[in-house]
Amino acid sequence: MNGKISGLRDEVERLAEEAFNLKLISGYGDGPDSSEYQIVFKGEPRHLPLEHARSFLGNLIKQFG
Repeated sequence: MNGKISGLRDEVERLAEEAFNLKLISGYGDGPDSSEYQIVFKGEPRHLPLEHARSFLGNLIKQFG
């Protein structure tokens, strides 16, 4: 995994932890592919590309956090 993807994954992990602690999502973790991340939102697991996961979590926290 190159440095850019690793840094992006770290940022997504931080945002997911924050969203989880704010009870905005009910779970999170690595996706089946190294370029994806799993977010459980409203009881449904979603496998999102890292860029989309970052946007989704950032917007969620901004709106409801």
